[in-house]
Amino acid sequence: MRTAVVLFNLGGPDCPDSVQPFLFNLFHDPAIIGVPQPMRWLLAKLIAKRRAPIAREIYAKIGGKSPLLELTNEQARALEVACDDLGEIQAFVCMRYWHPMSRETAQAVKEFEPDRIVLLPLYPQYSTTTSGSSLEDWHRVAKSTGIKAPSIEICCYPKSPGWIAAQSALVKNAVDGFNASLTPRVLFSAHGLPKKIIAKGDPYQWQVENTAQAVVDDMKIEGLDWTVCYQSRVGPLEWIGPSTDDEIERAGKDGVPVIVVPIAFVSEHSETLVELDIEYKELAEEAGVPTYVRVPAVGTHSSFIDTLAVLVRKAVHHDGPRMSGEGDRLCPQSCDCCAFAS
Repeated sequence: MRTAVVLFNLGGPDCPDSVQPFLFNLFHDPAIIGVPQPMRWLLAKLIAKRRAPIAREIYAKIGGKSPLLELTNEQARALEVACDDLGEIQAFVCMRYWHPMSRETAQAVKEFEPDRIVLLPLYPQYSTTTSGSSLEDWHRVAKSTGIKAPSIEICCYPKSPGWIAAQSALVKNAVDGFNASLTPRVLFSAHGLPKKIIAKGDPYQWQVENTAQAVVDDMKIEGLDWTVCYQSRVGPLEWIGPSTDDEIERAGKDGVPVIVVPIAFVSEHSETLVELDIEYKELAEEAGVPTYVRVPAVGTHSSFIDTLAVLVRKAVHHDGPRMSGEGDRLCPQSCDCCAFAS
């Protein structure tokens, strides 16, 4: 049996000239800006043009481009090794807003001639704006490309054991780095969303908070001071909170050190390498936070790759078009935008 595993992620510009078209693709996605055409096209053009200079400055701090493609390719190769018991397997990378995007990846999958396809977003927590958008675009393009092999999508895995174990090990290592006289506050930081998206039934916030609780439970550190917060707030809309910058300022007022954990990112990119490592570190210093530590993303941590491999093995034997990390639906019925609600 030939198995194709498609790994989905956001993508990022590969040079300064690709920053503006990358931003256009992002804001032209109806899952991000839900207005009809041609207004969405015009808004995406306007926003991309206005934001491109700032975004280029951000990427200049990390070499002028996003490292996400290279890091995702490393995860793909590690997953192939972990799944070698499944026969001939190849992992393909599919980015949503910059190359390789759905059409390029779908053509590569078609040429591989797989007997089955596993669709695996590298977003542990499901959102209509991330996994939902990527999977919808894939199905549209795969159909037009003429891919015949059956596929199963893994919508989410917010509490899968290996994912939690990887996070727990990294956070515990950071906590253990403090001496007994210092008690750090752990900030589990995730990308934010406008409140109106959550109000429509998007399960992202519920899943993020469940991930954080599972990591805390796994660490078994009595009296751990921790909270969930959200970063990357932009625009005039009201976003879910509390915000990461507010929590850093609160830690400064309380005089406690902080450990910041990227709880919804599995790879390093601009939001970890710039926002967390540079901008929020500077904010922490200004706010009087005694010590600022940032936990790395899980990347190719063996426990994380193992959990992806377990998910792939379960998927190839699963009966149905999709599965979660727990098999079937795990979100409460109030989450109307759960993948299983469609």
